[in-house]
Amino acid sequence: MHNSLFLLCPTDCLEATINRAFGHDNYFYTSLGNSFDSDRKTLDSIREVITKHDIRTISFVLASDNKIISDALNGQFFSEVRDLESFYREISIQKDRSHLSWQVGDGRFAMLSYYLNKRIKELRLQLYSSFSDSIDIQGRIYDREGQTFKEIYSDLICMDKYYLN
Repeated sequence: MHNSLFLLCPTDCLEATINRAFGHDNYFYTSLGNSFDSDRKTLDSIREVITKHDIRTISFVLASDNKIISDALNGQFFSEVRDLESFYREISIQKDRSHLSWQVGDGRFAMLSYYLNKRIKELRLQLYSSFSDSIDIQGRIYDREGQTFKEIYSDLICMDKYYLN
């Protein structure tokens, strides 16, 4: 068994569900919609938890019905909350892009996968010098209806916009 760090949105209330599903020592870091700032203080805190508790796996987890993501896609009632404005803008842009590439299937799952893949890339880059390849960083989406954790789509199928001259 190994210890895991789960990066969660507090509105999903998944801590107990994760503890039941993943039976080893689990640690949690929460931020609205997994939108935490990757500033030095936050990264130092994450590094400290990783080292102190011998973390081998980090998982970004969002529920498929996440309230913050839903608000970003629909009403944007919480857009005035500190640091959510740029997050909402990012989700809206990805929503538009996912409509271009996901005509069939679950567009919301694709959009969440894109967002979590982006967060994984950012965190991997920021932690690389400290932990290189010793930590596995992954993403999962919790499906409340099926009560299952699903692996996110591969980064290879998530769409970014590029301009070629």
